[in-house]
Amino acid sequence: MRAILHTDKGVETRDDVEVRDPEAGEVLVRIAATGVCHSDVSVLEGVIEWPAPAVLGHEGAGIVEKVGAGVTAVVPGDHVVITTIAACGMCRYCQTGHPNRCRQTLGNRSTPFSIGGEPVWNFAGASTYAEMTLVKEIQCVTIPKDVPLTSACLVPCGVVTGAGAVLNRANVLPGQTAAVIGLGGVGLAAVQALRLKGAGRVVGIDTVPGKFDLARQFGATDFVQAGKGVDVADEIRTLFPYSEDQKVGTFGAGGVDWIFECTGVPAVLENALEALDWGGTLIAVGQPSQTATANIRIANLLQCDRGILGTRAGGVRPHEDIRAIVELYRQGKFDLDALVSKVYPSDAFNDVLDDMHNGRIARGVLAF
Repeated sequence: MRAILHTDKGVETRDDVEVRDPEAGEVLVRIAATGVCHSDVSVLEGVIEWPAPAVLGHEGAGIVEKVGAGVTAVVPGDHVVITTIAACGMCRYCQTGHPNRCRQTLGNRSTPFSIGGEPVWNFAGASTYAEMTLVKEIQCVTIPKDVPLTSACLVPCGVVTGAGAVLNRANVLPGQTAAVIGLGGVGLAAVQALRLKGAGRVVGIDTVPGKFDLARQFGATDFVQAGKGVDVADEIRTLFPYSEDQKVGTFGAGGVDWIFECTGVPAVLENALEALDWGGTLIAVGQPSQTATANIRIANLLQCDRGILGTRAGGVRPHEDIRAIVELYRQGKFDLDALVSKVYPSDAFNDVLDDMHNGRIARGVLAF
C-alpha cells in the first residue's frame, strides 16, 4: 500500500508498505483523508525526535476495514476519526475525565508496518499518512456517515487542540476579550470556539493577512498583522488600552483577558504575556521544541492574578468532544469545511508542505 514515511534521508512516499492484521483490541482502518499538521513537519525538521523509518500522520478519518478479537465498539464499515489519545481507560486520569493525561498515551511506539520484511515504526499511535493503519479500539471515534471524511479528519488533532483550549482548558466568559496568535487550523478552531463561548472582541493575529477574511468569517473582530519589527503586544494594547489617554496602567493594566498562543515560538509567547490585562491568562497551545524556554516577568503574574496554562490536545476527551464538535458541524454551528483550504492527492505531500510554509493554506488535506 501507499504510505508517506519519515526516513533518515527525509520524507519518502512508497507503494510497498505492508501493515499486519489486527490483534486483540486492535482495529484496521482504511484511511480516506488525513490533515497535514505541523507536528508531522516537526518530525521531519528534527524538532520532535522519532525513530526512522516511520509512517507519519496523526490527523485522519476513514472506514473500519477489520477488527481484532474482543473489539465491540466498532464494526467493519463504520466511519471513524482516529485520535492519538490511546488512553488505558482505567487510571485516575481516565476515570476523572482527563484521558489526555493518561501515561499510556505518550509515545505509543510500535512497528505494525513493514517494508520487505523490515519493521517500520508508527507515529503518535496513529500513522494516518497511509492507505490503511492499525490502531487501538479506543482510538476509533465513530461519526455519522453523512459527515465528509475530508472535513472530519481535521477534528481529532487541529480542531480539538484549538477549540479544546477554549472550551476545556480556559474559562472564557461571555463578553470577555481574547487574542489568538497564529491563524492556522488550530488557531482558527480556537476563534470558532471563542464565538461559541460568547467572547466579545476577538483579535486574530498572523503574519499572513490573507487569513484574516477566514478568521472574520469564524468570529474574529479585530486583526493584527505580525512580522518583522511589529510588537504584537503593543498592537493589542492599542486596541485595548488601559484608558482613553493611557495605553498601559500599573503593573501592565490594559490588554485582553485571554490569549491563545498557537505558534509554539517562545519569543512570541514572551511578547504575548505583555498584552494580558489584570487577571488575564495565556494558554500555550503551539508545540515548541522539548528544550524551549521562555523569560517572563514574574511580578506581573503575582501582583495581578495573571496566569499561564499549557494544554495537551486541548484537554480532549475524544469520544465526548469529537462527537460534540461533529454534531455542532451538522447543526451548522462549527464550520469544518472552510478549514480545509485544499484537498490534495496522496502523492502531493511536498506540495502541501510548500503551501504551508508560504502561508497559502489554513489546513491541507491528503486524500487516499
